[in-house]
Amino acid sequence: MDAPTAGDSGGLDPSLPPEAATSPEAASGLLNPGGKVDRDALLALHEQYAEGDADEEAITARFTVGSSVAKRLDLYLTDRVPFLSRTGLQRLIAEGAVSVNARVAKASTRLKAGDLVAAVLPPPPTKELVAEEIPIRILFEDEHLIVLDKQPNLIVHPARGNKRGTLVNALAWHFQRSGGSLSSVGEEEARPGIVHRLDRHTSGVMVVAKSDLAHWRLAKQFEQRRVQKRYLAIVHGRPEPAADLIDLPLGKHPTQREKYAVRYDSLAKPAITLYRTVASWRGFSLLELDLRTGRTHQIRVHLSHRGWPIAGDDLYGGRHLVLGDLPASARSAEEDPSRPLLTRQALHATYLAFEHPLREEPCVFQSPLREDMAETIERLGRAARADGEGRGAFRWTGCLVDPQKVGLPSA
Repeated sequence: MDAPTAGDSGGLDPSLPPEAATSPEAASGLLNPGGKVDRDALLALHEQYAEGDADEEAITARFTVGSSVAKRLDLYLTDRVPFLSRTGLQRLIAEGAVSVNARVAKASTRLKAGDLVAAVLPPPPTKELVAEEIPIRILFEDEHLIVLDKQPNLIVHPARGNKRGTLVNALAWHFQRSGGSLSSVGEEEARPGIVHRLDRHTSGVMVVAKSDLAHWRLAKQFEQRRVQKRYLAIVHGRPEPAADLIDLPLGKHPTQREKYAVRYDSLAKPAITLYRTVASWRGFSLLELDLRTGRTHQIRVHLSHRGWPIAGDDLYGGRHLVLGDLPASARSAEEDPSRPLLTRQALHATYLAFEHPLREEPCVFQSPLREDMAETIERLGRAARADGEGRGAFRWTGCLVDPQKVGLPSA
C-alpha cells in the first residue's frame, strides 16, 4: 500500500483559516487510517469554510504513491476517493484540479513510486435534500418537466456546505405539496433533475426534468446544441464591432479557483458566444447573447476578455452600480445618487427553446427582465433621450427575444 505524506494522515485543524487548510502540517484528519479520503471529514471542512457559492475554497488531499502501485491516475484516485465515481474524478482531472509532482496531469497519466499526487476535492455527494418554502416562478409544468423563471441570488443546487436555500430545495417543497418529483439523474451529487444551470446571480428561464427519460433526452438536446438559449446583458462600454462571434476556449483560472479564464492548453474546452448590440448609451450597452456552448461563466469570461465586463459582475471586472454611476439626466435632483441599482451581474436568460422530450413538440419560453435590470435600462434610455440621443437606438432586427415579453421598448 502506498504511504500517505505526513500531512495526509488525518483531518484539518478547524481553527485554521481556509488558506492553511491544505498545508501538510494541517491535514491531520482528511484521510482515514486506510489512506482514503474520509467523507465526513471532507464534508465538515466544506461546511466550515463555505461562503455560499461554488468553487470558492480549495481543499486539497495529497498522496505519495507507494512502490506497489502502477496505475493510471484516475484509477488511483478511484481507490483513494471512494465516494466519487471514476467519471466524476476524470472530470475533476480534466478541469486541472489534480496534479502529479506539481504538474497538471491527465487521467491516463501512469503513476510510479514516489510520485506526489494533489487533488482539489469538491464536497462529497449526498442524497440528503431538505424541502424549503422558497418562492419560485413556474412558467410551465407537466408530468415530464418544469420550466422556471429563476430569481437572482439563488443557487441552483446544493454545493459545498450549502444544503439549503437552493432551487432544488425549493422544488422539493413544491413537489411535496403538488405531487411529482425530480428525476433521479444527478441525485448522487445533490442535483436531481438539473439538466443545465444558471449562475447564482443570473436570473431567467431554465428547464428541470421530472422523469429520468425526460432528463436524458433533454440532456442529449443540450449536448447536441439543439437548444436555443438567449441572454440579455448590460455591459460596460460599447462593443466593436456591434455584432460578432467570440470563439475562445475556456478553463479553470490557473490561480483563482473560483474563476474561469481564456486558456490555450489541454485543460481548455471550446466555447462559442454570439453577441449582438441591442442598444448603446453613454458608457453602457445592452447585448443579446446566443450561447453555442455551455461552459461555466462563459458569457461573463468572454465579455470581460473582450473588454466589456457585465455591469455588476465584480468577479470579472464589472462594477456594482449606484444611481450616481449613471448620467445625471437618468435621475431626478431629489433622488439619492448613492442608492444601489445593480448589486449582481446584469445577466438574464430571456429565451429558451427546445423540443419536448416526450411529445416532440417545440417549446419556447421567454422571461421578463428582473426589476434591477429593467430599471437600469429605463434610466439609461431616459438619459439618452434627454441628451438628444433618441431612444437609445434599440435594434431588435435579428433578435429572437420579443421586446414586449421581456419588458423593453420595441423601437
